[in-house]
Amino acid sequence: MSALIDLNVSVQADDFDVGLELQRLRAATPQAGALVNFVGLVRELSAAGQLSEMVIEHYPGMTEKALQQIALQAAQRWPLLGVRMIHRVGRLPAQAQIVLVAATSLHRQAAFEASAFMMDYLKTEAPFWKKEVGDFGQHWVEARASDEQAKQQWQKNSGKSPK
Repeated sequence: MSALIDLNVSVQADDFDVGLELQRLRAATPQAGALVNFVGLVRELSAAGQLSEMVIEHYPGMTEKALQQIALQAAQRWPLLGVRMIHRVGRLPAQAQIVLVAATSLHRQAAFEASAFMMDYLKTEAPFWKKEVGDFGQHWVEARASDEQAKQQWQKNSGKSPK
């Protein structure tokens, strides 16, 4: 079990400043030797065609709780010091930031693996619904088998990177 000392998750419509969020996480975990982060963006192209925006809906209260549970699971598997997870909702134009996942640890491998784990679980376990809008019209995004397979690899490896 990790000595997780800083856990901050949020679901918000407003954009976020990656630099500021990482600075806050570093300040909260000064003993960290590694900080790893991932930022997800709205693609300009999807399998359906040119994308103009994505509409992301969520279940308030339940979504935040799911994100916290994902972060806590990561902290049980790796010696994390801090986690910052932000997921945006609402209408997001192409190239807008959607998600930030960041983790601090004493060493890089734990921070890398925990961040990958959190993204894989976020994609399959967090209650978000995404609608793509573009030159093709609009459609709800279906769950991808590859996302479920990525999550299952973590279950098979119980805490180790699914290489």
